[in-house]
Amino acid sequence: MRLLTVPNWSFGRDRDLLQLFESLLSGWGLTIHFLASDVDHNRTVTAFSGDAEVVFERLERLSEAAFERIDLNRHVGVHPRIGALDVCPFIRLDHSTSYPLALKIEAFGQRLAQQFGIPIYLYERSERGKHAGDLPTLRRGGFGGLQMQVLNPDFGPDHVHPRLGATVMGERGFLIALNANFHGIHLSAVKAIAKAMREARDAGDSRLVAVRALGLPLASRDQCQVSMNLTQPENTPVDDVLNWVEGHVRRHGLRSAGNELIGVIPESSVATASRVPIADQQIVRVVP
Repeated sequence: MRLLTVPNWSFGRDRDLLQLFESLLSGWGLTIHFLASDVDHNRTVTAFSGDAEVVFERLERLSEAAFERIDLNRHVGVHPRIGALDVCPFIRLDHSTSYPLALKIEAFGQRLAQQFGIPIYLYERSERGKHAGDLPTLRRGGFGGLQMQVLNPDFGPDHVHPRLGATVMGERGFLIALNANFHGIHLSAVKAIAKAMREARDAGDSRLVAVRALGLPLASRDQCQVSMNLTQPENTPVDDVLNWVEGHVRRHGLRSAGNELIGVIPESSVATASRVPIADQQIVRVVP
């Protein structure tokens, strides 16, 4: 079965590790859809797909490499995180097979927990009723907040790893990660826009179904950002979201520095995403 994974790692300033990731993913029959680090987020997003067994094997090699070098006690970045491997979603690209993905994810989670002593939380479609199933709730308080708690993970210890934190993983549908960037560090403005977006979503605005948003500074670029996750892209056209943002940007006098697609986009969403640059390799096709 063809499987896509989009692991997010808590490093963004280690060029040697990024190059090692590239070498570990090359030559295994995988498609590398996205592989990029961000200095301000201090985060690396990888997205690759291929035969499910190869995907899990390469993901384990990436984890071994990353866990040798990441120390969350020395990690500074604007993006929320609780783990060195912060979140690791899996998306089926072929629904015509009966591949036991749930069992494979659980086996992989158990293996990481046993090998590295990391608490592993299952989320989204993999969550089994033991705790919250959504990422924002599981990540609430960040690495520092979890250090003070007794945890209730699906696998691993009841406390965070002192250096690697905890990891959230599981099967989910597609998610579109989208950034709208602006010149200057106008943090109050982008935070206000993100808050207004969440409020409009909760009030039932049909353009913002299941959209999550944060306002963040990008000091290295002298920019700021509205960072968005479209968690139901089948119900939320990208252009509608960006049009909504543009309407609110005018009120704050912000100047656009461009939009970014982070990771992948399903082929079915491309037609309604005309306002964000999309590389060919970022487009992913699903077999019904």
